Amino acid sequence: MSENKDNLPGAPELSNEERRALTVRGLRLAQFTVAYNVIEGAVAITVGLLAGLVSLVGFGLDSGIESAASVLVGLRLAARLRSGQTDEAKERRTLKFVAVTFFILAAYVTIEGIRNLVSGETPENSVVGIILLVASVIVMPVLAAAKMRVGRRLNDSLILADAAETRICVLLSVSTLIGLGLFALTGAAWLDPVAGFVIALFAINEGREAWEGELDEDDDDDDD
Repeated sequence: MSENKDNLPGAPELSNEERRALTVRGLRLAQFTVAYNVIEGAVAITVGLLAGLVSLVGFGLDSGIESAASVLVGLRLAARLRSGQTDEAKERRTLKFVAVTFFILAAYVTIEGIRNLVSGETPENSVVGIILLVASVIVMPVLAAAKMRVGRRLNDSLILADAAETRICVLLSVSTLIGLGLFALTGAAWLDPVAGFVIALFAINEGREAWEGELDEDDDDDDD
C-alpha cells in the first residue's frame, strides 16, 4: 500500500518532481479560491443584507464556507510539500468541517426563507448582486476545471473534493442568478426565498456527501 493513502486507486506513475509541481499548482488554485471568495462573499452578504435578499446572503455565506474549506485544503497541501507525506487524520477533519458548515448554511437560508415568506417582506432589486453572480458563473467553471485536472493527475481525493465544492458554487451561482433575474423582471417576492431553498438543498446534499466520504474512509481504515 502506498504511503499517500489520500490518493485514489490507480494513481498514475509520476516522478517526485511532477507530483510536487502538481501539488504546488493545487495549492495556488486553493489560494486563488480563498482570495476570490473572500471578496465575493463580502460583497454578496453586504448587498444581500442591504437589499433583504435571502438568496444572495446565502450565496455569500457559501462563498465564505468555500473559502474556509480552501484554506484548510491549502494548509494540507502546504504541509505535504514541507513533509513529503500526508496527515490523514487532519485531512479527515477537514472534510468533517466542510460537512458541518454546509448543514449550518442550509439551516440559515431555510429559516430566513420561511421567515420572509411568512412575513411577506419584499426585498429590493440588486444590480450589483446580479453582476457579481454573472462574474461567478464565468470564473468558477474555469477554476473548477483547473482543480479537476490537477486532482485527476494526482488522483487526489482532497483536491477532487475541493473541485467538487467549486462546481457546487457554479450551480449555486446559476440558481441564485435565475432567482434574482426573475425577481427583477416579475417583482414576485417569493422567488427569492425559493432560490434560497434551492441553495439549502445543494448545501444539504454536499454536506451529506462530505460526511459519507468521511465515514467511507473510516471503513477503509478499519479494513486495513
